Amino acid sequence: MSAVADHAVEVTAAGRTDAGVHALMQVGHFDSAAPRAPRAWVLGSNTELPAEISVLWARSVPERFHARYSALSRTYVYRIVNQSCRPALLRGQACWVRRALDAGAMHSAAQVLLGEHDFSSFRAAECQSASAVRRMMHIAVERREASVVITVRANAFLHHMVRNIAGALIAVGTDRRPGEWIAELLETRDRRQGGVTAPPQGLYLTHVEYPAEFGIPPADADGSCRGLGGV
Repeated sequence: MSAVADHAVEVTAAGRTDAGVHALMQVGHFDSAAPRAPRAWVLGSNTELPAEISVLWARSVPERFHARYSALSRTYVYRIVNQSCRPALLRGQACWVRRALDAGAMHSAAQVLLGEHDFSSFRAAECQSASAVRRMMHIAVERREASVVITVRANAFLHHMVRNIAGALIAVGTDRRPGEWIAELLETRDRRQGGVTAPPQGLYLTHVEYPAEFGIPPADADGSCRGLGGV
């Protein structure tokens, strides 16, 4: 962005993602008085970015807009390839679990996480958030052929929160833990009682919701993100 603007630009993102995590809709804002058309911001910035990152759109927004603090909710998808053989084409793009997963049991166990809770049991030890209270608006687990997909939407997330939830639900899905364990784990507010942190490769930031007044396009605004191979 600095190269396109011809002056120093600082970009603020809607949220951070760990190394190995993917984003279909990462929103960022920056300030610039440079007279550039939206298309120039998109094409110019993409020439400066590595192949793993692509800007899909740009638009002017009111000064009161903030990519992080104006967000109403964030949606993540955790994708699991559930088959006996390791994946090839999806290597680095999904978590692989060879043991059969009971997606129905995972979904039922996950429903206790709906609503506003202290999610301390699902936050990373190095999480810097002042509060562990978050509001979970939606959580679902479903099987899609050889994949199991976990979808979560909340007002905000803690460091490693989705990956820790995924790790706990995988333990339920493989029958290493009973479904009631998720409720017990939530109640303890103790990360040490939780299961393993699921690997980052399966996690996708898929949507950031903003008030309609800002006119922020959806993740698939240019049609390039539709489908995600079944996610």
